[in-house]
Parts: sequence; structure tokens; C-alpha cells
Amino acid sequence: MNNRSENASLAKSLLSTLWDIALMYVLYFVCRAIFLAVNYSHYAEGVFGDNFWTLFRGSLVFDTSAIIYTNLLFLVLALLPLHWKEECGVYKWIVKFAYIVPNAVAIIANLVDARYFSWTERRSTASVFGEFAHEDNIGQILGGELLSQWYLTLAAVAMIWVMWKLYCNPLSFRPERNIISFIKYYSFRVIVMAVVVLLAIAGMRGGIDRSTRPITISNANQYIKSPIQAPLILNTPFSIIRTINKKPFVDPKYYSMDTLVRIYTPLHIPEVDSLNAGNKGKNVVVLIVESFSREFMGCYNKDLEGGNYKGYTPFIDSLAKKSLIFQQSFVNGRKSIDGMPSILSGIPYFVEPFFLTPASLNHLDGLAVELGKEGYQTAFFHGAKNGSMGFEAFANATGFQKYYGRTEFDEAPEFGGEAEFDGYWAIWDEPFLQFYAAEMSKMQEPFMTAVFTASNHHPYQIPEKYKSVYPEEGIEIHKCVRYTDMAIRKFFETASREPWYYNTIFVICSDHTNLSDHDEYQTDLGLFAGPVIFYAPGDSTLVGDRPGIAQQIDVMPTVLGYLGYEKPYISFGVDLLRTPPEETFAVSYFNGIYQILKGGYFVQFDGAKVTAVYADNDKLLKNNLVGTVNVDETVTFLKAFVQQYMSRMNEDRLVAK
Repeated sequence: MNNRSENASLAKSLLSTLWDIALMYVLYFVCRAIFLAVNYSHYAEGVFGDNFWTLFRGSLVFDTSAIIYTNLLFLVLALLPLHWKEECGVYKWIVKFAYIVPNAVAIIANLVDARYFSWTERRSTASVFGEFAHEDNIGQILGGELLSQWYLTLAAVAMIWVMWKLYCNPLSFRPERNIISFIKYYSFRVIVMAVVVLLAIAGMRGGIDRSTRPITISNANQYIKSPIQAPLILNTPFSIIRTINKKPFVDPKYYSMDTLVRIYTPLHIPEVDSLNAGNKGKNVVVLIVESFSREFMGCYNKDLEGGNYKGYTPFIDSLAKKSLIFQQSFVNGRKSIDGMPSILSGIPYFVEPFFLTPASLNHLDGLAVELGKEGYQTAFFHGAKNGSMGFEAFANATGFQKYYGRTEFDEAPEFGGEAEFDGYWAIWDEPFLQFYAAEMSKMQEPFMTAVFTASNHHPYQIPEKYKSVYPEEGIEIHKCVRYTDMAIRKFFETASREPWYYNTIFVICSDHTNLSDHDEYQTDLGLFAGPVIFYAPGDSTLVGDRPGIAQQIDVMPTVLGYLGYEKPYISFGVDLLRTPPEETFAVSYFNGIYQILKGGYFVQFDGAKVTAVYADNDKLLKNNLVGTVNVDETVTFLKAFVQQYMSRMNEDRLVAK
């Protein structure tokens, strides 16, 4: 081999490696295009506007990091300066599979999130593995998804096939068996390896500046105008890799401890007054309804569609007329595992699902813990497999004395047993709520129970016998909402015949929101619009549509306040019965942004600065008022709230001392 052919062969081996990496940029771009197409309703405005190139530039930063992470082994094996590997057939196959396998997984992860995003509104992180760790039917669910989302399956197969066919072998140089060829080979390989190492470090970190810290998910916010755009420029491999074994809660230390406590504290020291003097010893029943948005209910949408909107929940609408509700009411998270800590322990979702973090091992307060101290019997009900979603573990940690799941339901054959399993997740709502009512009637009063329904869950099916009663309409979840509303009606009919009924306060709320077909429920605020309803049969003091803001984390302090509970406890919410409307608020965390609705404004804060401010009557969030209105007091409160949350999580201070 002459010098010219040797040089060409060396150059070809480098270009082949660059080709393989460049191919991944193309495939990531295709994945992002599919992600956008599947979820276009979320991005119809703002993607192809003035900030398109900013979004595109941001996506390259995160794609570069992910591609280097997933191709590290390939790059090392391909560029390693060892001449014998250039002629080893087995080694060449190892290098090829080191390229194909990780990148195939990355493509699949991106495409899976194209669908999963419609439920969570964010890219999946490492916590997703813990979320489904206890599901024994995950194979069946994934199989069903492969069939129903056939276009994503075909896209994955096609892209992996393209990757296989267009893969360019980087091991094409065969040095002559002489000292000059070896010197040239090893010199070239060492130099290339050194340059690639430096570029790889820069790419994984997100920059070459010495002051640049490794980029994280939150860095997406520097390229976007709204948190909903963050998942578009991120990619799923990056989101998972950068959250593995990462500490989710970091104390920002905005204020000294003395100042912090003066601004905000989650420590509640209750008082007994005329509002609750006669309510001691009442039972507490909490219905956490899967995927229940305010959008589905007529009682929350009197002005929607020109005042003609009826919603899909006729029974709950009728119950709301005899209940205490707040037109501005919200969930604090976007997943089922976010809802349970918020409602039952007053712990909102920030950064990562609470009970998938080390903080879940902290000592915890909760409704069951506090009422257990007062002699209440407590029980949690969920119609899925026992242990599903980690609910049983959390129920135990927060003081529930008994747990009733699919196992216990099957042991009560009068309700249908395993024949009532929906085939995917859990027992259908109608029979499980009847089982719930029956088991409560066996409990000694006073009792505190909670039930987590399941039938509004993807894949949005209802029992065969109801398919003609609740046909397809609107979007696919609507028929499920009607079915669950019917199941709740039958539950209340059964419960109303029991002696404990009129000695009970019922709370109806959602774990999170879900699919939507109205623009105002698809904004950064509207995505968190969920019901919070308090119903006490025969108690006229707990009736009305009151001003103020309600959220999931207000359930615990409001119920304890209603019952006249006297012991100190920790909850990040407020007692809605005693807090002036102007002091109520709602918080959430959305794709790296802290959000708060308080004092007439909806404020978005990235941890360092305010990124957006909207008037609370700007339902479509069209007019960003940042810099034109003074929200310093609200931002001060939010910073104190975040600091209290983070410090207490890290220091195990979630119980009143």
C-alpha cells in the first residue's frame, strides 16, 4: 500500500465514524418530527414562529449530549489505537452491535415518549423505571400499545433498519507490516482519539467553556418561551441518562432560616372554633378519581362554549350543588404517583415524583397518620394488583392500617371477582366502588378511607355492557368519564343507605388531568386544572361556590380543620375554610419551571428569575406581563415555599416536632 492509499484509507476510517454519528443526528431529528406530529395540538402555536431556530439550536445541544452518551462504547471500540482490530472479523461485529443496540434503544425510547407525553406533558426520566416496577402486566400493556400505536412501531422498525443498512464500517484501514505504516497508524489514531475525547466531553457537558456545568433537563428553559416547549427540544435518552442517581432536591438557600419562617412555613398549629366545634369524630372518605379534569364537568365551566357546555359528569355536577367547590382548583402534578402524596399528605410534586425519591423514606405526616392518633380506623383502596404504582408502600408509610387491592376484591366473589378486571390495569370502577362501600360498612366509626379509581386510564376502555350506553363521543376519554360518573353515582346511592353516611365528609378530587379538547385547558396552567370538592351530607355550612384557589395539597389541612383537629402537623397546603381567598394559591412544577397562581397573577419562575407573568383571567396565556407588573411579593412567597420544600425533604423534617 503506497502513502497516498494509506492516507486515503486512514481518512476513510475517520469519515466512516463521522458518518455513523451524523446518521444518528438525522434519526433523532426524525424522532422529534414524529413527536411533534403526534402531539401537534400542544405546539400548534409557537414552534414555527420567531424562536424556531432557537428551538432547533437547543435541540442540537441535547441531541449531541445524548448521542455521545449512547455511542461512547462504539467510539472507544472504533477509534482504539490497536492495529490488529482492523483485520478481526469478530471485533468488527462487536463494534457494529455496540452502535446498533444502544441507538436502537434510544430511538425506541424517543418514540415511546411521543405517545406517553400526551399523558404526562414531559419527557420521561429515570424515575419511570420505578413507576412501573411493580406492574406484572406491563408486557401485556406494551403489547397492546404496539398494536394500537402501529405507526410508531413501524417507524421504529424502519429507522432501525435504515441504521443497520447505512452503517459504515469504521475499521477499514489495514496497515502494512512495517515500522513506517505502524507509526503513521498509531500517530493518526492517538491524535484522533485525543480530539474525540475532548469533543465528547464538551458535547456531553453542553459546552467547552471551563465555567460550563454539565447541562441538565432544566437547561432547556434557556431556549424556550413556554415550559410546554421543553420536551420538544429535549430527547428521552438524555432525560433518562441525566437523572440516573441524581439528587432531585437541592436547597436553593434563598433566605436565612429566620427570614424563611417569617415568609412561609408548612407547620400548621390548628385552632378550634365555631367552624368545627361540632365535627369531631366525623368519618372521612376521599375519592381520588383517575384522570379527572375540571374540563369534563359542567359545574366548573358555566361560560364554556357560550354557556351551553354540559360536560360529561351529570351526577358530580348535581353533587357539586350541595358541596363546597372553588372555581379555581388545581392538581399539583401530572401523574398518578404525584396525586396521592399531594392529597393525602399535603406534599406537592416538585422535580421528581416524591415516593420515587430517597425522601419517601422520611418520617411522614398525612391524614391517616393524624386521624389514627385520634382513634380512627384507616384503609386505602385501589383496584389494581396489590403493590401497583407503589401505592401500598406509600399507604403504609403514611399511616393507613389496611390496604385493599385486587387480591382482596377477588376474595369477595359477590362483586364479580376476577371477571371484573379490565384486562389492563385494575378492576372496573363500578364493582370496585361497590366493594369499597361494603368494606367501609364493616369498619368501626370513626374511620378515614381513600379510594383510587382506575377506569379513566389509558387505553380508555369501558365494560362491554356499557358500550352502547356510553358510545364514543368527543375525545376517547369522554365515554370513560361518563362511565366513572355513573359508578360514583351508584357508590353514593349505596353509601347513602348506610348509617355512617350522614356522619361523613367526602372529598372528590383528581389524581391528575389528562386528554383535553379545549384550548384553555391545554395551557401551562390549564393542564393542572382539576376538581376539589368537599361534600358533607346535611351540613349546610359546607356548601357553595366560594372565591379563592384550591389545590390538592389543601385537602389534608382543610379536612383536619373541619374536624377540629388540634395537634400540630406538616402540610404544604392551607385550610381553605380559614384562609382568606387572597391568601390561597396553587403551585406546580412543569418541565423545570416553578409555577404559582396567587394574588391575581400566574407566575413562572425558573429558580433564578421570573420568566412569565399572566393575569389570572388570561385563560389562554396570551399576554406575558413580565417586567410590566410587580409580582415581587408572590415570587418571594414562591421562593420561600420551594426552599421549605427542598430543605425539609433533605433533612427529614416532614413531621411536626
